[in-house]
Amino acid sequence: MKFSNPLLYAVCLSAVFHWPAAAQPTSDDKLEQVEQIRLHAGELPSVTLTPDLLYRLLAAELAASQGQYDLAGQTLLDLAIETSDPRLAKRAFQFAMIDRNLARALAAARQWALLAPKDPEAVASSLALAASSGQTAGLANALWQRIDKAEDKDRAVAQASAIIGKMPDKRLALEVLEKALHPSVMGMPSAHLALSDAAWAASDPDRALKEARKAQELDPDSGLAAQRILEYGLQADPELALKETREFVQTHPDSRDVQLLFVNRLVERREFDEALRQVAIMRRNAPEDFDLLYTEAEVNIRAAHYDQARKLLEEYIAVQNQRRLSIRDKASNAMSDASDARLLLVQIAERQNNLKEAIAQLELIDDPSLRFQAQVHKAVLQARMGSLDEARRSLDRLHPRDTHERSVLALTLASIYREAGRTDTAVEVLVKADKEIPDSTEIKYDLAMLYERQGRMEDFETLMRRVIELDPNNANAYNSLGYTYADQNRKLDEAQDLLERALDLDPDNPFILDSVGWYFYRTGDYEAAIEYLKRSLSQMDSIEVVAHLGEVLWVSGRRDEAMKVWSKAASTASDNEVLQETLKRLGVKLK
Repeated sequence: MKFSNPLLYAVCLSAVFHWPAAAQPTSDDKLEQVEQIRLHAGELPSVTLTPDLLYRLLAAELAASQGQYDLAGQTLLDLAIETSDPRLAKRAFQFAMIDRNLARALAAARQWALLAPKDPEAVASSLALAASSGQTAGLANALWQRIDKAEDKDRAVAQASAIIGKMPDKRLALEVLEKALHPSVMGMPSAHLALSDAAWAASDPDRALKEARKAQELDPDSGLAAQRILEYGLQADPELALKETREFVQTHPDSRDVQLLFVNRLVERREFDEALRQVAIMRRNAPEDFDLLYTEAEVNIRAAHYDQARKLLEEYIAVQNQRRLSIRDKASNAMSDASDARLLLVQIAERQNNLKEAIAQLELIDDPSLRFQAQVHKAVLQARMGSLDEARRSLDRLHPRDTHERSVLALTLASIYREAGRTDTAVEVLVKADKEIPDSTEIKYDLAMLYERQGRMEDFETLMRRVIELDPNNANAYNSLGYTYADQNRKLDEAQDLLERALDLDPDNPFILDSVGWYFYRTGDYEAAIEYLKRSLSQMDSIEVVAHLGEVLWVSGRRDEAMKVWSKAASTASDNEVLQETLKRLGVKLK
């Protein structure tokens, strides 16, 4: 049977295809697809729907429905080549992406672009995948051709920027973008914004700042340029970047995004007074912008101005309650916003060690999406107050809706018992939970760590290896097992492999950096150990890391430095077990 009418052919295909969950289109998407088929009917192939073709289409669909996206993708790619139908190539591309088979995805995207050269999605997908695979030959010219032919050149430049952003070599990506942006578009602010982002990704903050300033010269009112001048300038030239941002927000009082970013960066620099002055200016300029009450409260919390923060949050909650009573606002996010504010009040109460007030605020949270979280938190606070039985009853009263919430309850209860020194009871809780929810790597991980605390090293190793088997990308599992071997000064070759894998998965994790530093200490590479431990400490204020760093400095002969590190830590946490054990083992007495 031959279909010369492409629309009728498409209807037959739609009857065969049932999209997998990961790529299920909405009703609007389907209507748009049919409309596109109608509009481009003359461009689609005339295909004979033979029994063999129908069988292979059905086989591909069946494979996809069973999660065999590899087989489905290859079948559809073969069919796309045979029939010259771009829709089949697109489907092959989608299945390959779901399967994370980048090689096949690239082949399918190229076939899709070849069969539908006027389809911007097809061309962009092909270029992006080629870039992510490091295949850049001719990429700059291809990008320029798209920009040159585009009616909306700003959008074309943004797409080019997104495509080169997929390239693993960021310096090469910058070079490709430079070649793709011909002189005829360099008068557009968007071109310089794209170059600014590419330079930043290539670790060239000076160039990034330079390009952002060029964009602002072309468009003095550009908030996007102002944001980049602040962000990139804080690394290249902090004081000048702050000065330029002050001038911009003064002359552009409506630049809300820039002002909020400015406040955020001031808070990060602990320049709280200026941050609060900026929020005050914003509130004067926009008195009906009640979200600024929340912003000002957040800044006051960071500045430890708790009374003022509480006053602002109570005012903000009152506004949200008024919104909830408004007929016009029944479908608003007022309930959610009020609950978020109460979570900040909980945070304030905890910092002031007023746990009863924290619990009272948690009880007032009525947002259904936060209610479970709030009640779990309440149980944790009850346990911190010494009421373990009450905490257990609070958790028992909850009705978990799914496996995730069941896991959270078990992990929370185990954590409560662990913190109370009842490790055996915590183990019992998690052993029971592990039997009920055998696929939970979180439960297995925490149970393994409890085994390690009990000294059951064989059980710890077995369970942690099971976590890695179930979740090969679990950096914490590799780190925990690798650190344990390093700490016990055994299986150091395996510890190296485990920690390297952890570092590959999460290179900036301070806990992993600490473990790597401790591994280098065990292998006698003191300089490397000090480097990694200092990197860890720069991201995480941890007495344990301080204890490690001090020990490496002491053993390597830098004893004055070690004493300074330890003394500073002891001034705030003299009773820390790891610190005291380290000092005792090395026979060190702090002055």
